[in-house]
Amino acid sequence: MNSIRPVERRLYQQVADQIRALIQTGHFRLGQRLPAERELAQQLGVSRPSLREALIALEIEGAVEIRMGSGIYVSSSTERRSVSSSIGESPVELMEARAMVESAIVVQVSARMTPEGLKSIRQILESMRADVAEGRKPVELDRQFHLTIAQQAGNGVLTRLVGDLFDERHSPLATQLREHFETPDTWSLALSEHEAIFAALEARDPLLAQVAMHRHLEQSKRRWLDSEPR
Repeated sequence: MNSIRPVERRLYQQVADQIRALIQTGHFRLGQRLPAERELAQQLGVSRPSLREALIALEIEGAVEIRMGSGIYVSSSTERRSVSSSIGESPVELMEARAMVESAIVVQVSARMTPEGLKSIRQILESMRADVAEGRKPVELDRQFHLTIAQQAGNGVLTRLVGDLFDERHSPLATQLREHFETPDTWSLALSEHEAIFAALEARDPLLAQVAMHRHLEQSKRRWLDSEPR
């Protein structure tokens, strides 16, 4: 008879556990500013991406406060919110998964892109450009851009997979991460990257399309990891 194995906690949750334990034992005191991310990651022996996700999870919990232009502090309040695994998957792992899946899809799509498909993508980009110019966040248009490309592959399973992966950006963890690190400038960069993908599809160049898609999703991940909190 097989024994029941415990559910493995996500890496960012394990890192959050480490930091939480340091707070509870008084290593980090209430109201104290934590070391800079790079230094804290070295002290804990973890990657900076995992640390950043852990800090966001702890912020949702109420254990730490991320203060714009100042740093990350242990919350002075002892009140904590209950946080479960439902706050979401690792945003970094999700972006890596999207890069793998969508980079493969766009290679297939580049060879079978129809004039109607190109027209639809062009219209989405025009609407995105207008939103960015007005300072709006074109999240739904971003979703339409990636889904429209996936739909051109003619595989409903792949389309659903792309949609499901994209929609994880609405999880509490990813939402809080975006709140700190998305800006009008990051949306302008994303728009430029979308336009590069479209140009490659319009040229029906599969290699260029693959490179452009992978670069876009990799850069999106880095904008979450390398930016300073707003």
